[in-house]
Parts: sequence; C-alpha cells; structure tokens
Amino acid sequence: MLQRSERATTPLLIAFVDLAGFAMQAARVTDDDLAAVIDGWYERVAARVASSGGRTVKFIGDAALLVWPAAEADAGTAALLALKEDADAYFGEAGWECRAQIKAHVGECVAGGFGAADDKRFDVIGKAVNTAAMLDSNGVALSPEAFRALSPETRQRFKKHTWPVTYIRVEDPHRFRRR
Repeated sequence: MLQRSERATTPLLIAFVDLAGFAMQAARVTDDDLAAVIDGWYERVAARVASSGGRTVKFIGDAALLVWPAAEADAGTAALLALKEDADAYFGEAGWECRAQIKAHVGECVAGGFGAADDKRFDVIGKAVNTAAMLDSNGVALSPEAFRALSPETRQRFKKHTWPVTYIRVEDPHRFRRR
C-alpha cells in the first residue's frame, strides 16, 4: 500500500462497515462503557483487515472505511465475511442488539495523504468510494464490479439481488430500499 505522503490513482476493493442499531444501544450505557466497547470493535476490525493484506483507512464513530488492492478482492471479501461474523458475535456477547452492515465496491480512486498541510493522513477519494458508500446492505453487499473481481469459488457465497444490482451474502435477508 501507499505511504502517507504519496498519492496515486489505484484500483481498490473499497468497503464500508457500519453497525445497525448502534446509536440506540450506545444511548443506554455510560460513556466509559461505550468507549470500551467501541475500542474493542476498532481493535477487531483493524486486526482482521491487516491480517488479510488490507488497510483501515479510518474509523468514524461505529463505522469504518477499509481498502484492499483490487487484485486481493478474494482475501478482502473473505476478511469482510469473517468480520461480519466477528462483529455480530462480539456485540451479541456484550448484550448489544446491533449488527454489522458491510458494502464493498471495486474501482479506481486516488489514495494517499490528504488533509491539513502539516497533518496529511492516508485516505481514499473518488467516485468509487462514493459508489461503495451508496450501496444498500442488510448484511454484506457487493457491487457488480466487486463481484466480478472475485474468483468463482468466492462468488458462490453471494447471489444476485436487483434494484439496483448488488450481490448479497446468501445468508442475508432480501429487505432492501432504494437510495
């Protein structure tokens, strides 16, 4: 992956992970308890992503932006599927009624250092990032581009869902809404 100060247009598997029901669960605990639970979540996400060759771009509250080289779409998707199971188990054990929602897209974006002149941080910018963000998911959803980047074996974990076309994890429900 690129270093902090470099920038390049590069094809990536771009994923957003968000927790459905998190705000309601967070409202019922103290700030200290919330901080402990969210820090455990961050540690799980970062470890899973790093061990699969990906990079955690950033955390935003209960959400995370994650990337892998597009050539590693299988490894990234396997990590996302495992992260879904990890997250649901972790929050279930904590007594929290929230579930991970994951959406992923493969496309080119500009990756590298962005921000204040004296505080550049790694980020990814571009239409492909927005495409990933706009996917709808009740579990794990892939754009057609992400699905096409997968091997035939990994594709078997997904089925086609329409409007708009996405590929959802076989185990996930069919409830989708238009954006």
